[in-house]
Amino acid sequence: MEGWSKLSSSLGAINFSQAGSKFTKGFSSSVQATRERLGQIAPEDITELPQEYKDLEARVDALRHAHEALLKITKVYNTESYDYPVQVQESITELSQSVGFNITNFAANNLKGTNLPVPTSPTAPPQKGHKTLPHALARAASSATTAISGPATGAGPAETGDKLGKALGLYANGWEKIAAARLDQDDAIVNNFLHPWQQTLNTSISLALKARQAVQVSRLELDAAKQTLKTAGPSKQEQARLEVENAEDDLVQKTEVAITLMKTVLENPEPIKNLNELAKSQLIFFSTAAEALQSVQGEIEELSVAAEGDYRKSRDH
Repeated sequence: MEGWSKLSSSLGAINFSQAGSKFTKGFSSSVQATRERLGQIAPEDITELPQEYKDLEARVDALRHAHEALLKITKVYNTESYDYPVQVQESITELSQSVGFNITNFAANNLKGTNLPVPTSPTAPPQKGHKTLPHALARAASSATTAISGPATGAGPAETGDKLGKALGLYANGWEKIAAARLDQDDAIVNNFLHPWQQTLNTSISLALKARQAVQVSRLELDAAKQTLKTAGPSKQEQARLEVENAEDDLVQKTEVAITLMKTVLENPEPIKNLNELAKSQLIFFSTAAEALQSVQGEIEELSVAAEGDYRKSRDH
């Protein structure tokens, strides 16, 4: 037991010594950084990092800024309604309808067998439509088609009105195809671009930035050790010199690690692959939209020419 106690005391002393050393280094580097910011350290007393390291730093920063700038814009693809601001009003209406449905359904199921009037149980909850501009255009055109092509009154539907109803139906069908393509595009962009693009930012780029932070801390510790060596008395000269040598070795090692990680980030082909997926998804959507509109526009133009011809004939008589 006595031997174990001595061993425990010894280990405790070592751990305490290591913790104290880390604290001292951390404090010294913080003081060094503050003095540098205040201009109290001469430029020649600040250790110069290799030019290769500084060039890689600039390139990694540019890569990080590029990722953040594009991510800031393309995050809209995570939100279905990015091109349809009216969705807020529609969402409020749908929420009111949903609450009303739930209350009525609850009352219909729980007031049976009581003296209170039982409301008619709703057959189905209100439908929720997709909140995108293509879906909204398809719904609006479809509703207009139903309104115009509804039951005829008097002598029958007017020819122009009939043609307009047909044209609106064609327009609605075209936008239904575009609406489906819009959802496919957004899913593809989220899965094949946004997620991996964000992943690169959070992993490899972030890892390189942490390695650079370690280099900065090591450089501050080295310069603080050099300052200590300058002012050390004869009895502490040797210890201070060893601290400088250890700090130099640490800085060299951390700089090499940071250079390796930054090179790995810059050579990574994934960002180009991700950008290709973004462009490909957008191309498919716009191609589908162009094809759908080109098809319906030709038919609508024929109806337009026919309607104009009928109108001219009616004015001639």
